[in-house]
Amino acid sequence: MQINNIISLYVQQFAGSLFESTGSKLAVAALIIISSIILAFGVDLVFKKVLLHYTAKTRIKIDDLVLEAVKRPIYYTLIFFGIFLALSVVGIGEYFFIATNNLLLTLLALVWLFALVNINKILFDNVFPGLVQKTETKMDDELLPLLKGLSDIIIVLVGLGMIIEGVWGINVGPLFASAGIVGIAIAFAAKDAISQFFGGLSIYYDKPFKNGDRIEIGDGQIGLVQEVGIRSTRILDFYNNMIIIPNSIIANNKIINYTSPQPQMMVKITIGVEYGSDVSKVKEVLLKIGNDIDLVLDDPSPSVRFDNHGDFSLDFALILWVKYPSEKFSVINEVNTMIDIEFKKAGIGIPFPTYTLLKPE
Repeated sequence: MQINNIISLYVQQFAGSLFESTGSKLAVAALIIISSIILAFGVDLVFKKVLLHYTAKTRIKIDDLVLEAVKRPIYYTLIFFGIFLALSVVGIGEYFFIATNNLLLTLLALVWLFALVNINKILFDNVFPGLVQKTETKMDDELLPLLKGLSDIIIVLVGLGMIIEGVWGINVGPLFASAGIVGIAIAFAAKDAISQFFGGLSIYYDKPFKNGDRIEIGDGQIGLVQEVGIRSTRILDFYNNMIIIPNSIIANNKIINYTSPQPQMMVKITIGVEYGSDVSKVKEVLLKIGNDIDLVLDDPSPSVRFDNHGDFSLDFALILWVKYPSEKFSVINEVNTMIDIEFKKAGIGIPFPTYTLLKPE
């Protein structure tokens, strides 16, 4: 027997013994119902004239909405409680009393369940949007409607489960087990969408990049992050093409973020000169080129490295730093143009591959 049934029978027996000698059970029951209605109207009046009048003066709107959401459930709770006591006084049959009591509790639970869904809607419509607008990513804005729907479903399922098992004594375990099997089947059918969704969540919480960052995905795609969505991420490449990449691919690949933790970037330009060239002179010319370009940072300063004796050339590397990754290709263009001009002035030759063929006699 459920605990609410035990309480109901106890109240019924106590009330029946108390009013058995008076012969006025119906009059007392009617008085209890009328009193509960008057009390409910009184509490409703307090909400309208006092509490809501006070909350209307505050700067926030949510307190008015929450009070409006709980005002009606409290009103019905008082009336239902009066009906419950009245039935206990009347002393109806045990089976009918338990069934009526369960029905009243079910109706009252549904009223409060509806109130919780309404409060959840108030939070998602008036509180959470202001919080997600403060973030840089748009993913949480997209997740908000989804989370609202999921939370509504959870509230309803948990509430119905408590009503079915707590009031009517029906074991909901098999029902949830059946729902779990159906959920597994749905998960297999939509595994790609689910993997992309959880990939989006991992990007949102791990934050490997943000809008405006220049990134490179494992397959070599480079571009500016435009938007991180629930299912995919959009990046704008150098050709002004929008590339849409599923989040599951991003979550399972190496990501190079050229903008974080700081945007400045090293640019390495390799150049080969003819054998016999003056190494010191080559370094001097390359350093002058690096220092003369406006987009190149002074700190760290440009540097030249003699890397290798190649097959056809002496290989040098000019190391430069730029403030933003977007300036890399402009700097490379200017450096290569200046190398062609300055090397001609300095008499430094740039070799091309040559082969010596030995013909046997």
